[in-house]
Amino acid sequence: MSVEIKQVKDKDTLRQFVRFGIDLYEGNEFYVPPLIFDEIATLSPDKNPAFEHCDAACFLAYRNGEIVGRIAVIINHKANNIWNQKNARFGFVDFIDDTEVVDALFHEAENWARFRGMEKIHGPLGFTDMDYEGMLVQGFDRIGTFSTGYNYPYYVEHMVRLGYVKDQDWLEYLITIPDEIPERYFRAGEIVKKRFGLETIHIQQKKEVMAYAKEIFGLINRAYKDIYGYVELTEKQINYYADMYLPMLRLEFLSLIVRQDDNKLIGVAIGLPSLAKALQKAKGRFLPTGWLHIYKALKKNNDVLDLLLVAVDDEYQGKGVNALMFNQFISAANKIGIKYAETNLELETNNKVLSMWKNMETEQHKRRRAFIKDL
Repeated sequence: MSVEIKQVKDKDTLRQFVRFGIDLYEGNEFYVPPLIFDEIATLSPDKNPAFEHCDAACFLAYRNGEIVGRIAVIINHKANNIWNQKNARFGFVDFIDDTEVVDALFHEAENWARFRGMEKIHGPLGFTDMDYEGMLVQGFDRIGTFSTGYNYPYYVEHMVRLGYVKDQDWLEYLITIPDEIPERYFRAGEIVKKRFGLETIHIQQKKEVMAYAKEIFGLINRAYKDIYGYVELTEKQINYYADMYLPMLRLEFLSLIVRQDDNKLIGVAIGLPSLAKALQKAKGRFLPTGWLHIYKALKKNNDVLDLLLVAVDDEYQGKGVNALMFNQFISAANKIGIKYAETNLELETNNKVLSMWKNMETEQHKRRRAFIKDL
């Protein structure tokens, strides 16, 4: 039967767009669903400040009145100006294993981008680095994290068939947390503190975190500016993400390193007890009981820590600042019984970041890929 493509034009259909991305994986033990209201907000121009410099469209594929696929296509004008490109991004993409469906979805997305003067299309990518990035190409039998997407293996086969090629790969690692701070890490941390006049800020109350929000995201902007596809967050975006994520933090997994002379923030690391199993139980819904599953994951009975980000000021990269952060996290993890840590996405070409784990017991267990195609 023929496939019909329709653009999402209203809130009800947008909810169906988000819901399809969850329903397709019903019963899959490795898929971690997003919260529906979060994804709707991300895709809503009246909620997400990224729309101030982005254009986007969402499309659904139907067969016999039933949704069988979805795709979003985004033009981030700010990114194109920074990187001197005319690229569109595709993301939020899911589909049944059907050539006609996949062809129709990508044909629509590519035409939308081509009509607006774009020369290439790449993805999966979102509006910012805070959105899901990359298509899983290794690790289909490993549970995801709340900050990364999941896809069936057949997705990759369709990308290749459509003429998409590798643009970038990200790696992810599972780290076994040592029972105590390794002596070499402790010594390195002490040397770094003395040599550069650094100290760790210990925040006692969550309301204090918001006072550091602009500095934290300002440091992220500086440290990530040369990373693939990154675009500096605006003040509105910083406020948006600060309000969304900072209240969730456990303070023992927020590491802030400052220079004593002027109290400048030069390093930040953020971790969070894994929400993967809690979000699976919530099935995309925060209410009526999703919040309780999330609360329990953050506060009780969790043996996995998600390392959401590590950012170090350019001046101090490669000088051992990471040891200060890891020492704090190792100590905190051992106190509450956390045994493993999941890294976030790390570009396979980013040797500075990849080298952070060289003295740890690790398993490189997942790989994600951004594909690209000329239009």
